[in-house]
Amino acid sequence: MLIIRNWYLNFSSMRRRSNVSFNIKTFVGITFLFLYCEYIIYYVVISSCKWPELNPANEDPTIAKNNYEPVKVMVLADTHLLGSRNGHWFDKLRREWQMHRAFQTAMSLFKPDLVFVLGDLTDEGLYCSDAEFEYYVKRFYNLFAVPETTKLYVAVGNHDIGFHYRVSPYLNQRFVAAFNAPAVQLISVKGNHFVLVNSMALEGDGCFLCQPAEHQLSRIEKKLKCTKGDYSGKCDSKLDIYSKPILMQHYPLYRKSDMECDDFDAAPDPIKRERFRETWECLSKEATTQLLNQIKPRLALSGHTHHGCTRPLPNGDGIEITLPSFSWRNKENPNFGLGVFTPNNYAFTKCEMPKEFTVIILYIIGVIILLLWLLCTRYKKYKLR
Repeated sequence: MLIIRNWYLNFSSMRRRSNVSFNIKTFVGITFLFLYCEYIIYYVVISSCKWPELNPANEDPTIAKNNYEPVKVMVLADTHLLGSRNGHWFDKLRREWQMHRAFQTAMSLFKPDLVFVLGDLTDEGLYCSDAEFEYYVKRFYNLFAVPETTKLYVAVGNHDIGFHYRVSPYLNQRFVAAFNAPAVQLISVKGNHFVLVNSMALEGDGCFLCQPAEHQLSRIEKKLKCTKGDYSGKCDSKLDIYSKPILMQHYPLYRKSDMECDDFDAAPDPIKRERFRETWECLSKEATTQLLNQIKPRLALSGHTHHGCTRPLPNGDGIEITLPSFSWRNKENPNFGLGVFTPNNYAFTKCEMPKEFTVIILYIIGVIILLLWLLCTRYKKYKLR
C-alpha cells in the first residue's frame, strides 16, 4: 500500500508540474502573439523606411549654398480622432492605439526635428461641446506626444472647425487657442521656410477668417521678396536667407480629380474618377493661383482626400504631394511622409505602416497554430495514460 501511495503522489506531482508547464507555455504563446501584432510589428514594418537622401543634382542653382544642417521633417494628415457620435467604442480604442503605436515607433526610429499634422485632427470637432473638445486636445497630445527636441505644428481641417460656410469665430478661435494654429503662419528653421495655411480661409469673400488670412499672406509674400531682393518698396523685415517655401495645408490645390495620381496609395479606380468640387475636395482655381503667385513654393503638402497623390504643381515649378489619412479607419494602407530639407534642396518619401489586413491574418494564423499545438499536446498526454 505504501508503494502504491508513493507512486500515486509522484504521478500527481508530475501531472501538476506538467499542467503548470503547459499553462505557462500557452500563456507565453498568447502573450508573444499579442505583443508582436500590437507592438513589435510596428518596428518591423516602419524600420524598413529610411530618411530620403539629398541628390546634389536636384540643388537649386539660384539659391546660394550655406552651412546649415538639413532639417528633418515628419508629416501626417487626417488622424480623425473619433468623438462620442461616430464609431463604436472599440473602433475608437483600436484606431487610436494603432495611430499611437505607429507615431511613437516612427518618433523613436527617426527622431525628426519638426512634425506637421495637416488637418482633421478630430472627427467631430466642428460640432462637439467644449468639454469634449478639451478631451480631444488632451488625447491628441497624449497620442502624438513628441520629445522636447522636436517641435509639433498643426494646420486646421474642415472636421476641426467646419467647411467655410459653417465656420464661426468661436469654433475657429477654440481650435487656434488649443493648438496654436493661426490661419496663416510662417515657420523658418535653418533657412527653410514652411508656410501653414487654413484652407477654409481662402474663399476670397472678405469673411472674418479670409480677410486676416489674405493680409498675413501678403506680409509673408513681402518678407520673402525683401529677403530675395525682389521688392521695390520699403522692407520692414527680412528672413535670415531666402529659399523657396514649403506650402502646407489641409486641402489639395485645385485639380479636377485624382485621375492623374498613380501613387501606391492612390485612390481606387472608381473614386479616382470622381470629379472634385472646388472648396470641398480641393481649393478653388482662384485660391490656388493666389497661393502659387504669393508663396511660390518648391513643394506643396496636403491631405483631406484620404488618398495619396504626387503631381507637378499647376505652375510647373515644383510638385504637390497629398498624404493619405493616418488612420486605418479611412485607409487600408495609411502612411506618413519623411522629408529632408536644405535651403536649396530637398528629398521626400512616404513610409508605409502595418496593414490592418496583415495584422488580422497574423492573429488568425497565430491562433490556429496555438490551437493545433494545444490539441497535439493533449493528444500525446492522452496516449501516454
